[in-house]
Amino acid sequence: MSETLLFSIVESPGHPDFGDVYQRRGIREVRLRSIRKAIQALQHQCPDYVVAEFFYGYGNNYAGANLGNLDVFLASLQKYAPDARVIVMVERQERQHADRLAERYPLHAVLVQPVNAADIAGCLPGAD
Repeated sequence: MSETLLFSIVESPGHPDFGDVYQRRGIREVRLRSIRKAIQALQHQCPDYVVAEFFYGYGNNYAGANLGNLDVFLASLQKYAPDARVIVMVERQERQHADRLAERYPLHAVLVQPVNAADIAGCLPGAD
């Protein structure tokens, strides 16, 4: 049986550290500090899970093509690791935008902040 690999895309200080949950579940975490680094990592490793915060692009220059910070990564994920399960954390006031993201890309779960260890554990394989 192969090891479960999880990408944590940590783009803000508010991203919770669930390293202990992942470790108890036997999941290897790769922490990535930007979407760009996450896309680069995809070219070398295929994660089983991805945990990332979603930030709606209120003032982006994409003319509606992208909803926020995760669109380009999720498109790349479809190419390199189409079976990866994506867990998105979102602020309550941006939830409707995350729902629109889920219409474009498969999301395993959308969790409204604040997210705790029990919330994330419920989305992962194994038991504590």
